Amino acid sequence: MSLTPRRGRVLVPLLLLVVWLGIGGALGPFAGRLGEVATNDQAAFLPRSAESTEVITAQRAFRQDETLPAIVVWTDDGDAGGSMRDRQAAATRALAPLTGTPGVAGTVSPALLSKDGAALEAVVPLRPDLGDRLAPTLDRIRAAAAHVPGSTVQLSGPAATKADLSDAFAGIDGLLLAVALVAVLVILLLVYRSVLLPLVIILGAVFALGLACAIVYALADHDLVRVDGQVQGILSILVIGAATDYALLITARFREELAVHADRFAAARAALRQSWGAVVASAATVALGLLALLLSDLTNNRALGPVGAVGIVCAVLSSLTFLPAVLVLLGRAAYWPATPRPATEQAAGGWRRVAALVDRAPRAVWAVSLAGLLACAAFAPTLVSRGVPLDETFVDDAPSVAAQSTLARHFPGGSGNPAVVIADAGRLDRVLAAARATEGVASASGVTASGRPGGDPLIVDGRVRVDVTLTAAPDSDAATDTVARLRTALHAVPGADALVGGYTAQRYDTLRTAERDRVLIVPVVLAIILTILTVLLRSLLLPVLLVATVGLNLLATLGVSALVFRHVLGFTGTDPSVPLYGFVFLVALGVDYNIFLMSRVREESLRHGVREGMLRGLVGTGGVITSAGVVLAATFAALGVIPLAFLAQIAFIVAFGVLLDTLVVRSLLVPALVRDLGAVTWWPGRLWRGTSARAGGSSGATGHTETKAQPRAAGAPDEE
Repeated sequence: MSLTPRRGRVLVPLLLLVVWLGIGGALGPFAGRLGEVATNDQAAFLPRSAESTEVITAQRAFRQDETLPAIVVWTDDGDAGGSMRDRQAAATRALAPLTGTPGVAGTVSPALLSKDGAALEAVVPLRPDLGDRLAPTLDRIRAAAAHVPGSTVQLSGPAATKADLSDAFAGIDGLLLAVALVAVLVILLLVYRSVLLPLVIILGAVFALGLACAIVYALADHDLVRVDGQVQGILSILVIGAATDYALLITARFREELAVHADRFAAARAALRQSWGAVVASAATVALGLLALLLSDLTNNRALGPVGAVGIVCAVLSSLTFLPAVLVLLGRAAYWPATPRPATEQAAGGWRRVAALVDRAPRAVWAVSLAGLLACAAFAPTLVSRGVPLDETFVDDAPSVAAQSTLARHFPGGSGNPAVVIADAGRLDRVLAAARATEGVASASGVTASGRPGGDPLIVDGRVRVDVTLTAAPDSDAATDTVARLRTALHAVPGADALVGGYTAQRYDTLRTAERDRVLIVPVVLAIILTILTVLLRSLLLPVLLVATVGLNLLATLGVSALVFRHVLGFTGTDPSVPLYGFVFLVALGVDYNIFLMSRVREESLRHGVREGMLRGLVGTGGVITSAGVVLAATFAALGVIPLAFLAQIAFIVAFGVLLDTLVVRSLLVPALVRDLGAVTWWPGRLWRGTSARAGGSSGATGHTETKAQPRAAGAPDEE
C-alpha cells in the first residue's frame, strides 16, 4: 500500500531524526574522550622549521633525548637549627636514589647552594612522555626531597608547570561544556519564552559536538591532527556557539513563515530556501578562515585549523538537517506557549526605533559609531604580544609559579633550564668564550662524557653540546633578548655551525613565527572572505565595506583588550597567537552577522528597493542577530572557567568583540553607511543597475506590510 502524500512528507524528517538520535547515542560520549588523544606537551607544538626545533633533533644524537626538568628548591622553614649549607649534603642524598627509577630520564644533579646561602637547588630530569604518570612522579620527588629537616620544599621547572597545566585542563571536558550549555539554555529561554525550542536547539548543538569530537578523535588517534587542551576547549565552544547561531537564524525564519503558511511543511521549505544560503556562506567563512591556519608554522595553530573546520561543518550539518526535521514534526508546538507572527510584528519597538534613526540621520549615526570605534582602536598598538610570563600563565596561583618566584630570588633566572647549544667540537673553546662574553649570560659549560664538571667533552659525530645559563628568568623578555644576542654571537664564530635551542629559544622562535604567520595568514583570510561575500551578495563594493567594518571592530576590540588586560586583569602581555586567533574568530564571525543581515537586506531590496530593503532587513533580523551574538559571546566567555591566561584572553577578545559587532557595527555602522551611500553600495550588481523586482515578491515572501519605523517622504521613490 502506497504512502499518502502527507505520510510521505513525514517520513523524511522522521528518518533524519532517527539518524541523528543514533549519532548522538553512538558518538556523543566522544565529547568527553578527546582528552585520551590530547597532549599538552608544549615541545610538540614548536615551529617546524625553527632553529630550536633543529636542536631537539640534534640532541638525540648525543643519546640525550629532550628531558622535562623538575627543579627542586629548598628554603629554610625556620624550625630547625643550622644553615642551608649544612643541609646541602642531606639534600643530595635525599634525591640520589631517584636516579634510574621509572620516569627519571637521567642522573639527578647534586644539590647546589645559592650565592646568598639561603636556598638549595637540584634538577631531576624526567621523561617528557610521562602523561598521566607525571603527577605521581612529581609526588615521589616531593616526598624524597622532604627528608631534609628544617626545609620547605617546592617544585618548579617545566615538569611542574606541565603538571599544573594538566590540572587546569582537567575540567575542560565537563565543567566548560556544562557552563557553556547552561549559559546558552538560559539565553534561549529568555529570547524565545518557549519550553521546547531551547531544548531542541541545545540538543542539536550537542549532537553536532558529539559528531565533531568523534571525527577529531579518529583523526588524532591516527596522528593526522594534534589536539591539546586549548584546541579541545575552543572546539567545544566553537561548535556550540556556531550551531546555536545557525539554529537561531533558521528557527526565526521558520517562525516567520508559519505566520504566512498554514502548512508547516511549506513553511519549512520556505524557511530553508531563504536561509540556507546565508548559513552555508557564514559557515564557509569561518571554516575556510580556520583552514587558513594550515599555513602556520606553529603546530598547534595548524591543529586548530582542521579541527575547528570539522566542528563548523558538523554544526551546519546539524542545523540544516536535524533542526528542520524536528521543527517540521513539532510545527507551531515548537514555539509554545508563544504564537508565531510575521517579522514586522515580531520586531520589538526598539528595532523599529533604530531603523527610524538610521533612516532619519544616517550620516550622523555612522559618523558617531566610526568615531567611537576609532577611539578604541587607537589603543590596539599597545597590546603586547611577546608571550605570557610564567607567573601570569595561570589566572589563579599555581604551585609551580610560587616555586619559580622562590627560585628567581636565590639563583640566576635561567638556572635549571639552560639554553642548549650544539656546535662543532673543534670550535668548543671559541664557542664557550663567545657565549660567556654575551650580555645576559651567567655561565656556559660543555656537556662532558662523564656527566661531571671538568671532564672531557662528549663528542658525537664531531659535534658538542654546551649548556648556557642565563641571568634572567627563562620566560622573560630579557632572556628572549639574550637568546637573540647569543645566536648572533655564536653564528659569527667561524666554522662553529652553532645552533641555539632550549626553552627560551623555543619561546623566541614561537614569537617570531607567530609574527610571520600574521603577515601571511591575514591576507589569505581576507581574500577568502571577500570572495565568499562577492559571490553571495553579487557586489564588489559592499564586501569591501563589510570587511573594512569588521576589521575596524577587531582593532577596536584589541584596543579595549589592551586596556583591560593591563589595568583590570593585570596581564603584562599576551600569547603570540592571541592576535591571530582574535583576527580569525572576530573577522570570520563578524562577517557571519553581516552575512545574516545583508543577505536579508538584498532579499528585501529586490522587492522594495534599496532604501526600504535596508530598513526592513534591519528590523527583520535585529532581534535574531543580537540574540545570536549574545549566545556566541556567552559561549566564548565560558572559556574563562579554565584558569589559563591564554584562554581568558581569547574569551574576552571574542566575547567583547562579538557584542561590539552585533550592537554597534551590524546594528548602526553598516546600516547607516548603506543607507547613506544608497544603491552604489551594490555596485556593479543588479540592484545598482536598477533592474530589481519591486514589492510583491514570490510566494513565501515576508515583509508585505510597510514597517511603521520606516517613514517615507511624500512622493519619494524607492532608491535603486
